Amino acid sequence: MSTLMMLGTIGVLGFFCQWLSHRVRLPAILFLLLTGILLGPISGLLDPDALFGDLLFPYISFSVAVILFEGALTLRRSELQDIGAPVRNMVSVGVLISAVIMAAAAYVLVGLSWQISALFGAIMVVTGPTVIVPMLKTVRPNRRVADVLRWEGIVIDPIGALFAVLVFEWIVVQKTASGLDSVFLIFVQTILVGLFFGLLVGFLFGLLLRQHQIPEGLQNFASLAMVCFAFAASEALAHESGLLAVTVMGVLLTNMKGVHVHSILEFKEDLTVVFVSMLFVILAARIDFAAFANLGWNAILLLLVMQFIARPLKVAVSFLGSGFTWREQALISWIGPRGIVAAAVSAVFALRLEEVSLEGADQLVPLAFLIIIGTVVLQSLTARPLARMLKIAEPTTPGVMIVGSNKFSIAVANALQKEQVRTLICDTRWDALRHARLSGLETYYGNPSSDHAHIHLSISDYGTMLGLSNHREYNVMQAARFRSEFGARNVLVLPPNHDAERSFKHAASSLSSGRNFLDPEYSYLNLRRMMDGGANIKVTELSDEYTFEDWQGDNAKALPLFCLKANGDLTFYADDEVVNAPEGSRLFALRQKS
Repeated sequence: MSTLMMLGTIGVLGFFCQWLSHRVRLPAILFLLLTGILLGPISGLLDPDALFGDLLFPYISFSVAVILFEGALTLRRSELQDIGAPVRNMVSVGVLISAVIMAAAAYVLVGLSWQISALFGAIMVVTGPTVIVPMLKTVRPNRRVADVLRWEGIVIDPIGALFAVLVFEWIVVQKTASGLDSVFLIFVQTILVGLFFGLLVGFLFGLLLRQHQIPEGLQNFASLAMVCFAFAASEALAHESGLLAVTVMGVLLTNMKGVHVHSILEFKEDLTVVFVSMLFVILAARIDFAAFANLGWNAILLLLVMQFIARPLKVAVSFLGSGFTWREQALISWIGPRGIVAAAVSAVFALRLEEVSLEGADQLVPLAFLIIIGTVVLQSLTARPLARMLKIAEPTTPGVMIVGSNKFSIAVANALQKEQVRTLICDTRWDALRHARLSGLETYYGNPSSDHAHIHLSISDYGTMLGLSNHREYNVMQAARFRSEFGARNVLVLPPNHDAERSFKHAASSLSSGRNFLDPEYSYLNLRRMMDGGANIKVTELSDEYTFEDWQGDNAKALPLFCLKANGDLTFYADDEVVNAPEGSRLFALRQKS
């Protein structure tokens, strides 16, 4: 296969893995690694060293730099103060507990050198949102557990990577320097160079952003160029300082006053998906099955140590006096899959350590990949049943986030809540939320796309957003925000109150936000008139004896809103969808008072 065709194939397969991950709600890294193994060691179609040649290591290094920079952009100082003591403990004391236990286990069980064992322990502290979020959507634990796991993944990503970088740099310096004084001097030099370039480039770039010196259309490109420059310049002056530089740069940027990095973060997230999809297929293709065989059965014992000793002990210490129940702590102890940062960083470190001829460096990658695949597979298969057994799992059907508090939205939320579907009504008007609260509904006072909501509002429990407020443009704005979270199909807004011609000229396109909920004639004003006239939501159980066609014949003037299928799937009716409901469904319709 030609070089060009192979690169195209890697890209297509990487996309397919991401799509499959979205469909089955499992971390994409699992499918990416399996694809790489099929292309590389099993079929022999892909040889990354021959394909990239001397560019392999620079490509991997730059990819990891972008991944770490994107992770560092999420580490805001203010958020660290709001996440609560248990999470702070998990990303500080818990990191040390986990690293020490895994390092000791690697040294005793696998027989790695103390240097490689220490580095392995440092790498294995990182979970990351890319593996946690898909698992939370499948497991659906209660909100407290979901919040802890989500924030741990976000915060520990850059902190764990920085910790691993520092351990790695210490090992390399020890290997390349002659005396202890030289080791310490070179290590300090490496740290200072990384800090210098990270702070310098980050500050200058932040200054340009704050003073609006960079056009908005060029900010994303500028951020990528700055990251690459900071990484390359730092590496040129002191080997192994580049990853530290880009991590520091990201942390500085996101915490600078007056600097808005939201668009840059979104761009970096998209870019990270591309890099990750390509990178892990390539990394997995370099795996040598002989290296796996050399690890022996003790490598499986290492996985068990992580799952049954390191993680539970870390959680137990971190949650002392927290008020979390033993059931909640047990589930948090069980869920801690290793992911993208662990795989990427271990690959970069292994390549560099092999260059300096450190014994056992070739075992770092297969051991890391074994732990990653083992934790992802084991926890993906068992976490949901465990959550149910512990009685802290939410219902199977994903919840519904509703924007706007009014008679119609409250009626919809009440109907859903009676079916054990979690609902949340968001509104910026305190008095409007009063009626929802009196109905016993869960509410959020504020803008769901605000910075406050980003910190305090967990959306992992929800799978659909309904824009039901009386302001069409506000609904569209929220739909645009949550489109990437829930998918375009699961974001719906009420049609505009205007006539068709005016709407076509002035209303925002549903292509940039979400689908129109119901037919165009059922705008907010028309629905409000119906509710004021005494309309209410009726539920009908459909069966082979009483089908949807039978229901239509009996309820010609009723308005179907949504149906809940027997398997738990929830379908809301939009203007681009033929209304139907299969047998065994529960059909919810708005019917005028007779």
